[in-house]
Amino acid sequence: MESARESAKFHEMKEGTAEDWAIISKHYMEFASDLSDRVLTHLKLLEGDFGGFPVCRLEHSLQTATRAHRDGRGERYVVMALLHDIGDTLGTYNHPDVAAAIIKPFVTEEEHWICQHHGAFQGYYFFHHLGMDRNVRDSFRNEPHFDACAEFCEKYDQAAFDPNYDSEPLEFFEPMVRRVMAKPLSSMYVNEDAA
Repeated sequence: MESARESAKFHEMKEGTAEDWAIISKHYMEFASDLSDRVLTHLKLLEGDFGGFPVCRLEHSLQTATRAHRDGRGERYVVMALLHDIGDTLGTYNHPDVAAAIIKPFVTEEEHWICQHHGAFQGYYFFHHLGMDRNVRDSFRNEPHFDACAEFCEKYDQAAFDPNYDSEPLEFFEPMVRRVMAKPLSSMYVNEDAA
């Protein structure tokens, strides 16, 4: 019964006590421990959503991650590759920002930057067909991760629309997602000393 569950006693945060926040922290950590399950469930929403592409969005994500994995990239990079388009369902007009927000605590600065900016870099391959500037990525030319993002899009992202590609199934990547999301590299909500 939810009402019997231990909870903080304050009505405004400024009234909170250390005891209240200990209760909240306990529940927070329990909820956070299921993050990988929620992310994987949401990723599955991309299955069957083709949006006119030759493969569905889940298959595109699997292909991107498989290509990165087979190229010897580390787990954090592979998980970033797998989740780079997870924002398509909720962030139709800004999907890279949504995906980048999800993975930020768990990946390196460079991997986060790649995820956050891959949309502009991916545009190099098609924006000109829509009357847009395919070189919009050049506005990031002086950024330290420019080449890494261009490489991600060239080698893994733009190449991942092959209906005949033998990608690994989602189950192959699930343990990686769980390991990467088990403990954030950084987060304002986690006391590193206590974690």
